[in-house]
Amino acid sequence: MKNREISLPPVPAVLLAIISVQCGAAIAKTLFPTIGAAGTASIRIGVSALILLLAYRPNLKAITSQQWKIVIPYGLSLGAMNLIFYIAIERIPIGLAVTLEFVGPLLLAITGSKRLVDYCWVLLAAIGILLIAPWTNDRLDPIGIICALLAGAFWSGYIVLGGRISRIMNDGYAVTTGMLFAALLVLPFGLLDSGLSNLTPKLFGMGVALALLSSAIPFTLEMKALGKLPPRTFSILMSLEPAAASICAFIFLNESLNLYEILAVICVVIASAGSTLTAKK
Repeated sequence: MKNREISLPPVPAVLLAIISVQCGAAIAKTLFPTIGAAGTASIRIGVSALILLLAYRPNLKAITSQQWKIVIPYGLSLGAMNLIFYIAIERIPIGLAVTLEFVGPLLLAITGSKRLVDYCWVLLAAIGILLIAPWTNDRLDPIGIICALLAGAFWSGYIVLGGRISRIMNDGYAVTTGMLFAALLVLPFGLLDSGLSNLTPKLFGMGVALALLSSAIPFTLEMKALGKLPPRTFSILMSLEPAAASICAFIFLNESLNLYEILAVICVVIASAGSTLTAKK
């Protein structure tokens, strides 16, 4: 009996994934004071892996060596991206963290280009980073800023590897297997963190909702989109991510941004949207 899978065009799938992830990020941040960033990441990735295993039940023995060579680093980049991003949003507002994280996919989108207009978009994104930098704002943690940028680097790797594995492996099997390796990477950090000892049934229920919103649903949707879109196009479709993150954080967490931070988000969004309009086919 074949598994029933969500069937959406690639663009709506990416947009739905964006909304789902940012709602999940808001839930995650409410868990940090009790179980910490590493503990929250462990629950998210661990529960997501279990949900996907039950949904797709991949035959690991049938995976070829060619598929293993891509799906393993895909899963590790997925786990590292999420763990480091949670460390970032524990220290800085979600909207700013996503804005900084997005620099990775933006640079990926124009990799290899020698056109002046593309360098203009990079310059605009750099201006956004400078606006965020805590030159005179002591509320922004430098470690949080560095972690957000590092998460963006792993995000770029996730995009490239996800596009490759989706072309040689079933979407559901690929994201499930990748999530298993993500869990293997993240769980040790969660176990070393004493936060998991504070876990209660209510918090675990929130963790399940977090896993669905932040991992199981969006990563499956993104995997399907990656199979039909080139990495550059996928990266640009994510241009609404910083704005969506800022709006969700304001609605659910009352996280407001100052004028310079709002301008930073706008700079990055315009840079990504502009590179979409001027990108070569």
